[in-house]
Amino acid sequence: MSTFGDDQVVPSDWAMERFGRKAGQLAAAVPVQLAQAHARAHAVHLEARLKKRSPYGATLAEAVRENLADAARELDEAVRDVRGYEYAVINDHALFPFKYSDRPRPLERARLASNASPTRRRMLLSHGPQPAEGLFPLDDDLTTEEYDDLHETFEALGAATKLVCLFFTAHPESGIHAIYWGDAYLEPDRTFTWLYNEQLPVARQLLM
Repeated sequence: MSTFGDDQVVPSDWAMERFGRKAGQLAAAVPVQLAQAHARAHAVHLEARLKKRSPYGATLAEAVRENLADAARELDEAVRDVRGYEYAVINDHALFPFKYSDRPRPLERARLASNASPTRRRMLLSHGPQPAEGLFPLDDDLTTEEYDDLHETFEALGAATKLVCLFFTAHPESGIHAIYWGDAYLEPDRTFTWLYNEQLPVARQLLM
């Protein structure tokens, strides 16, 4: 079954620079894949019948990664395994999906969770864009050794691979609210500074 929707998406110049001639197909595929991932996560949420600690978030995160990887394969692009998780890599740009809220919130309020894994932090710092001054200031709670470790390039992802942030909001009942992608770097306070971002359409969400 195709991972792409029927709608045609005209890619921006930014998307063309990152993803090349596959940019339009990818821009059409991403909303469809997020909608399908939500349907899978919603089904797990209903089956669990839990009011708290719903498995929705964890299921959604894994389903999004899997679906984006499937889209990359259909585009004859790369899929890289990073610590057991697959990431879609198109034209040497890896998609980094992140649900930053369970309700509609401005992109500027996105923040990485305090318990986010070192792997995710390292991906953002190693493969994301550099800030204007070219240096990341040290966190007060990081030693120099820990700081250097966070900036190590993932060999599995590829030293030349750049990260494209794919941020979205979603809720078990209301589904995907908004989708953005762009270039952002992680600040010491776990917020993000966006050098560029654009909003993608939200696909129709058919629940299982």
